[in-house]
Amino acid sequence: MKLSGSITALSVVFASFALQAAEPFVPVSPTLHVAADPALKSSLPAEVITRGYIIAGTNPNTPPTTFYKEDNKTLAGREIDVMNAVGQRLGIEVRWLDTGGFDNIIPGLKTGRYDVALSNINATKTRLQQVDFIGYYNASKLGLIALKSANIKPFTSLQAVCGQKIGAGAGTTQITRLQEASQACEAAGKKPIDIAIFPDRPAGVQAVVSGRVPMFFGPYEGLTWQVNLIKPLTMAGEVHVNDAPVSIAFQKSSALEAPVQQALASLIKDGSYQKILDNWHIGFGAVTAAKRNEEIFQ
Repeated sequence: MKLSGSITALSVVFASFALQAAEPFVPVSPTLHVAADPALKSSLPAEVITRGYIIAGTNPNTPPTTFYKEDNKTLAGREIDVMNAVGQRLGIEVRWLDTGGFDNIIPGLKTGRYDVALSNINATKTRLQQVDFIGYYNASKLGLIALKSANIKPFTSLQAVCGQKIGAGAGTTQITRLQEASQACEAAGKKPIDIAIFPDRPAGVQAVVSGRVPMFFGPYEGLTWQVNLIKPLTMAGEVHVNDAPVSIAFQKSSALEAPVQQALASLIKDGSYQKILDNWHIGFGAVTAAKRNEEIFQ
């Protein structure tokens, strides 16, 4: 009986590896190359060194976060550059998978489909109960886009949009922000915010363009990129919040956390990290330290 149970367990493990191996990795186009640190490579988990690469998941939706280039098959963007530079500093390849949606990221980490995930993921204490984090981008600047023809007066607080319909991406912290703002509207005797949830940012942007919703709420850097590309759009609102940073996510207690944290810290120290952000015109979001888990919230 004991032998049979062991064989069954091994079969599950091998089946998992086979499924992972059958899944095609997505080609990437990084913009910066950095030197390896042999001392850091020696700190990697033995199974990762044996495998020869780190598996990273991302949900490519809009630049400059993560997106497909014109060939519709090559990934580029801030997340690609940051994690690839971390891998180069560790002396190991990073291979990428498309998560197929933001909501698939945490389940994919928990089941071991990815070693790490980068997709504009805000660290939150609720999410920290399921996955671990290392912060790498200041997410305190958010924006709302609208059609120029709507002539919306620029605003800096969500209290300015009580009673209006606003879109946000599924599974994002922007939904939580809108819910909190809506409750504040009602407490002040105003109408609540009508929150429209979209599967991703591109769907929400298109909804604004087509007139289905008057505004869409999301990361400032991504929406600014969209406004620069889509001429009928404008940045209607700019809101500053005290969110924890956008972070690299890991399975709980992952042995990769310490090596990745050390590699990111070295990239911050030598200026490589800042070069990556400046290349995407988002240097304003640079962090000064690679904080991990609870220290992110301190």
